[in-house]
Amino acid sequence: MKHLIQLTINSRQYEVAVEPRKTLAELLRNDLGLTGTKIGCSIGDCGACTVLLDGIPVFSCLVLAMEAEGREVLTIEGVADGNLLHPIQRAFVERGAIQCGYCTPGMVLNSLALIRHTPRPTEEQIRRALSGNLCRCTGYQKIIEAVQEAAEMLQAAEGGQ
Repeated sequence: MKHLIQLTINSRQYEVAVEPRKTLAELLRNDLGLTGTKIGCSIGDCGACTVLLDGIPVFSCLVLAMEAEGREVLTIEGVADGNLLHPIQRAFVERGAIQCGYCTPGMVLNSLALIRHTPRPTEEQIRRALSGNLCRCTGYQKIIEAVQEAAEMLQAAEGGQ
């Protein structure tokens, strides 16, 4: 039996009927076509499915869609401003922090949450924030550098330097 839920995804209101066992990742990808959220392991080990739920990073493969009722979800599709990439996304590209790209949406969303909470994160804070996201391609150093660069860009844009 499906249940009707209302939620906000990337600043857009949705009303969808979901089965109680459907995960948020499945809803995003299969029902709404938001395929930027990747499903890697389906058990919360890889972080590829990371989205922000009310501003907090969560593994959407472990969150039931019904748990998102009345809440705000941010996926990778909602990070850019139209065709203008967010500084975190630009830094990932410029620093070569993406290879195959499978982990990138989760990495970007975790980085965004970190910088919103800690505008000038240390390398240790970045490593800790990204510890739940696995990357098989980059060796992480370029990702860390990209997050540092994005934090600096955002601070400069806000007049913090």
